Amino acid sequence: MSNIDFAYPGFLYLLLLVPAIIAFYVLKQQKAFASVKLPGLKPLELPVKTFRNWLRHLLFALRMATVSLLIIVLARPQSTDRFQDVSTEGIDIILALDISGSMLARDFKPNRLEASKNVATEFISGRPYDRIGLVVFSGETFTQCPLTTDHAVLINLMREIESGMIEDGTAIGMGLANAVTRIKDSEAKSKVIILLTDGVNNRGEIAPATAAGIAKTFGIRVYTIGVGSMGTAPYPVQTPFGTQYQNMPVEIDEDILKEIAGSTGGRYFRATDNNKLVEVYSEIDKLEKSKIDVRQFTRKQEEYLPLAIIAFIFLTLEMLLRYTILRKLT
Repeated sequence: MSNIDFAYPGFLYLLLLVPAIIAFYVLKQQKAFASVKLPGLKPLELPVKTFRNWLRHLLFALRMATVSLLIIVLARPQSTDRFQDVSTEGIDIILALDISGSMLARDFKPNRLEASKNVATEFISGRPYDRIGLVVFSGETFTQCPLTTDHAVLINLMREIESGMIEDGTAIGMGLANAVTRIKDSEAKSKVIILLTDGVNNRGEIAPATAAGIAKTFGIRVYTIGVGSMGTAPYPVQTPFGTQYQNMPVEIDEDILKEIAGSTGGRYFRATDNNKLVEVYSEIDKLEKSKIDVRQFTRKQEEYLPLAIIAFIFLTLEMLLRYTILRKLT
């Protein structure tokens, strides 16, 4: 980023003299052409001013411009470029997101899935120096985005997620195992999985506890989030008349989510609405902070030369006009 600074800014106060000199010049010109009246005689008529008469003011304007530029040159304007060298210890994070049909429940606005995507996007944007990846699961699981620092691509892939992309169900163990596979070979100092779900494990060949044991083996910390209001929530139900919403009990296997988090050194969170979900991600963000070292480099370049050249041109032009075309008027 380039800024203009002055090595000797005190000289700029001399610019305050320029308006005073201009005011003095204007007053002097008015007194020089005072009208003269004689009693009984027709007032004396002053000579008609020609274009050359007006040009003599150009000499003063050139002199003031030269003086102003020279004052700025004395202050030594400099352009300053600043660079930052950022180093970080690095945290690799995999987001494991439940996209089952129940994530369309509307106890969140507009629904659980969209609310989770929006908050996760803000979380990603707030961690520019971390590698982050995305795994989705319902009855099956797949990797939506591997670990990357290209967060723009990651966010675009996040926005493309929809419920129904894969077979319905809730395979928590499979989703966690896939996330572990994607991060286990990472050389980052800290490896983290954030697993978000709103249900009970009912699909998949890998039990959640087994996947948690694998994560623990590879030193991966897992934060689990249970999404859903207390009591009942309007769930989407397919009927002969299309999708309708019916209030049904909210069932989240909090015991297994607590077990996963506890065994891997993470924490379990319960989000009951949009605001609480924001708070959960904010808390995780505080718990998993990258250590960032910022070194700043500054490069300065003198910028007075163009101003000095313009001042010289103005001074030369004034001298030429004064001793040639306007010689008889000065």
